[in-house]
Amino acid sequence: MKSLIVSELKVDENLVLIPFKEEDAKELFLLTDKNRGHLREWLPWLDFTLKEDDTLKFLQNVINQADRKEGLQFGIWYDGKLVGAIGHHKIDWINRRVSLGYWLDKDMTGKGIIVRSCEKLIEITFKDINLNLITIAVATENIKSKSIPKKLGFTYEGTLRQREWLYDHFVDHDIYSLLNSEWKEKK
Repeated sequence: MKSLIVSELKVDENLVLIPFKEEDAKELFLLTDKNRGHLREWLPWLDFTLKEDDTLKFLQNVINQADRKEGLQFGIWYDGKLVGAIGHHKIDWINRRVSLGYWLDKDMTGKGIIVRSCEKLIEITFKDINLNLITIAVATENIKSKSIPKKLGFTYEGTLRQREWLYDHFVDHDIYSLLNSEWKEKK
């Protein structure tokens, strides 16, 4: 099992991915709370993040996730300000695959931040962690988020029906994938 990178990842002059620390709890909670309505449309965990302590528990879990070599989670920092989150869901080491998740402050959308952040995380996932497959699952109706894997050159694999419970209804997920060999060909 390869060691996981846990250092800052510079994407460009304005954009950096920084591994979460417990000290980020207040800032991340405030960002989450500010974007609650925006995020609630597509993310199922908002009702479990009602106070700063909930965010602290999340951060402790993702720090432990990295220590257990199960994945990396980063704050997305733009011009020195926390604007979102990106990371791995649990790495499947036997099959050398992982899925990515991300979210962004509504005020920061449309600037290419998520695409550039994904490119950097994909690079280290394939090059440094040496996984074979990355997937991104997106609610079928989430048109903006579906554009991300398409821009990144992922292949549409299919639709999983009623994959996720969103507060009062199920949503289907479109699944996109990228192989390490495909990523190497693009580089």
